[in-house]
Amino acid sequence: MAEPGAVSAQVVAWQAVHGRNSLPWQNTQDPYLVWLSEIMLQQTQVATVQNYFARFTAQLPTVQALAEASLDEVLGLWSGLGYYSRARNLHRCAQDVVRLHGGAFPRTAEVLLTLPGIGRSTAAAISSLCFGERVAILDANVKRVVTRLLGFDGDLAKAAQEHQLWHAATELLPAAPVAAQSMARYTQGMMDLGATVCLPKKPLCLVCPVQNACVACAGGDPQRYPVRSRKPKRSSQSIWMLWAHRPDGAVWLNTRPTPGVWAGLHCFPLFQDEEELHAAVPLGWRANLQAQAAFVHVLTHKDLHLHPWRLAVDASTGFPMPGGRWVPADQWPALGLPAPVRKLLVRD
Repeated sequence: MAEPGAVSAQVVAWQAVHGRNSLPWQNTQDPYLVWLSEIMLQQTQVATVQNYFARFTAQLPTVQALAEASLDEVLGLWSGLGYYSRARNLHRCAQDVVRLHGGAFPRTAEVLLTLPGIGRSTAAAISSLCFGERVAILDANVKRVVTRLLGFDGDLAKAAQEHQLWHAATELLPAAPVAAQSMARYTQGMMDLGATVCLPKKPLCLVCPVQNACVACAGGDPQRYPVRSRKPKRSSQSIWMLWAHRPDGAVWLNTRPTPGVWAGLHCFPLFQDEEELHAAVPLGWRANLQAQAAFVHVLTHKDLHLHPWRLAVDASTGFPMPGGRWVPADQWPALGLPAPVRKLLVRD
């Protein structure tokens, strides 16, 4: 394998010419935009994030604006993006940046790590891209690049091996001292290689700038890296949903408890089975219940089998369901709603 300094120089040169430079959160040293993109991109494809990023920054263009927004507003902008704990931590983090740091993001990964929802790799991405700090990142794409480049076959399900990989990634950094622009290009270049060249399947080794230094490429089987023994088991859950609505378009929504599925979001009342749902509806109203087509909503490690039931409620009739409220038709679109609930309402 080539010397680390040579590898980093090749990555920097390649990124300047072939790397991604047109995404809306690139070509900026604004830590708010970099931080927001890093959080949104966790477990989410770039194509999906772009629309959410544009809408989010149009409404909340600064960390101060995000800190002052209500959680309902933040969850509404996030609705459909999934992993809603990210949005709640985003809101808390913005408030801490304003309250503890005067509205300015800390410039080092060490201090950034003290903020809610910011892990080691995200902290390093912000500090290296925005402030030129010489620190390694290890998101999923970069892990793939580093393990293949070094032929690192340690089991990343084990904390000790993960720790060793962090050390190896740090050894690959451009030699100190390094210009801030070069450090940012290196960090972006490693992310770009993982996203566009060093793919999980059928990596494009022939166009990789570090192919001559890559142990996995030389071995002819790059797809065996990275190694992780434990794979999360998928599970499933069946949920019955009570979709109560009035003639004026208002719908009955509860706020989901924390922790739990869709914690903190506004949602139809949920039940464990059909019998429980029917029992929650007054006897005289049950004739108005209408079963809707069941469907599956796929989460990362769980399939939700959803069974919605519609209930038309006369405008003059009270609704004896505790812990919720009627939300007018012109208000629910702005709330944080689970993706399947929003889809049902939009299609109605």
